[in-house]
Amino acid sequence: MILSTKGRYGLKMMYELALKYGSGTMSLKEIAHKQQLSETYLEQLIAHVRKAGLVTSIRGAQGGYELSRKPGEITVGEIIRTLEGPLAPSECVLEDEPECTRAEYCVTRLIWEKIMDSINNVIDSITLQDMLNDYHKMKKNREGEKNDEHS
Repeated sequence: MILSTKGRYGLKMMYELALKYGSGTMSLKEIAHKQQLSETYLEQLIAHVRKAGLVTSIRGAQGGYELSRKPGEITVGEIIRTLEGPLAPSECVLEDEPECTRAEYCVTRLIWEKIMDSINNVIDSITLQDMLNDYHKMKKNREGEKNDEHS
């Protein structure tokens, strides 16, 4: 299963907003520049996450977008499902699909359910704050490596 650009770019967009959380809004132009993404495409994505209540928009000269909740309160799962819809390796395990007539004895369906549950458990356990923490660890490690080179 491969996420579309909606999920991948949308997560990058939300990550940028998390980096700026608490210090004002951010324009889509700024996000697009920092992540090297299309501003036009981000306009489409921001509409979905705004409608889902994950971001708020501020109008005016100093306007832009900001997270509607703290980074630790927004999960990667919320973002991806908002943009991609439910994640499943097969349609037969989606809740809104008609019940399969062979579900009671379909061994592969059990596998698809386990895969879906595992994916959802992982993405629901990671918040934007976790991503920020990982970023700071990576940055610290890179700075440590640079200092080692100059020693």
